[in-house]
Amino acid sequence: MRTLRHGTDRIRAALLLAAGTGSRLRPLTEDSPKCLTEVNGTPVLERLIRGLRAWDIERLVVVVGHLDGCVRDFLDRSGSGLDIQYVHSTKYRTTNNIYSLWAARHAIQEPLLLLECDLVFDDILLGEMLEPDRIAVSGILPWMNGTTVSLDQSNRVTRFHMGRSQPLGEFTHKTVNMYSFSRPSWQRVTRRLEDYISSGRVNVYYEAVFAEMVADGDLSFEAVFFDNQRWYEIDTPEDLLEAERLFPKTNEWQTTSAIGP
Repeated sequence: MRTLRHGTDRIRAALLLAAGTGSRLRPLTEDSPKCLTEVNGTPVLERLIRGLRAWDIERLVVVVGHLDGCVRDFLDRSGSGLDIQYVHSTKYRTTNNIYSLWAARHAIQEPLLLLECDLVFDDILLGEMLEPDRIAVSGILPWMNGTTVSLDQSNRVTRFHMGRSQPLGEFTHKTVNMYSFSRPSWQRVTRRLEDYISSGRVNVYYEAVFAEMVADGDLSFEAVFFDNQRWYEIDTPEDLLEAERLFPKTNEWQTTSAIGP
């Protein structure tokens, strides 16, 4: 494993958002939560857990909602060795992921890695994310949509751009929906989340909070670059097919075995 810069705290806790209904992936998510969707026979959640273990993550907080019993049963039987805590998002059917993030505000107080349950990626990519206050980004390919960011010459985020529109004259990168936070940064984020939820803004993406805080100077992220061919976000059946092409069964744990147990 790589050595962290002097004075930085290595992250040993992760927060996984797994409450959503996965409506765009139906019918696969009618009887099974999105995180248990199989990529060439292996559930996404199993891939995530093995990646976290490979980098010595010790604690995992999972925000559950849709078919939460399936997630709990899977993790309870997984023998992951992680200290796992569950947070139930009671309004997962009527809110966006900002509510799930807010729901976990008291469950995790240490430096953390935030990731979503629909990501598949090579485990080796996690290493660069285990220093606080980082954001995973990627070059933009035609299949990608959603939030992008602009970076300065030091690869720090200067602006978030929500939605499909891209700013003229700026080269942007796609967010991979993976972030790390120092304890002070997370505390500031939770305060801002509280402002949003208390004012009824429960149907926006949590990136709206990050965008506002970066603009205000209350939050700073350093970019970590993910190779386009080594990660995928699974939202639709078409995404699943592409993920299975990128991550064939024969190579599934090749990267993990190279960096840890």
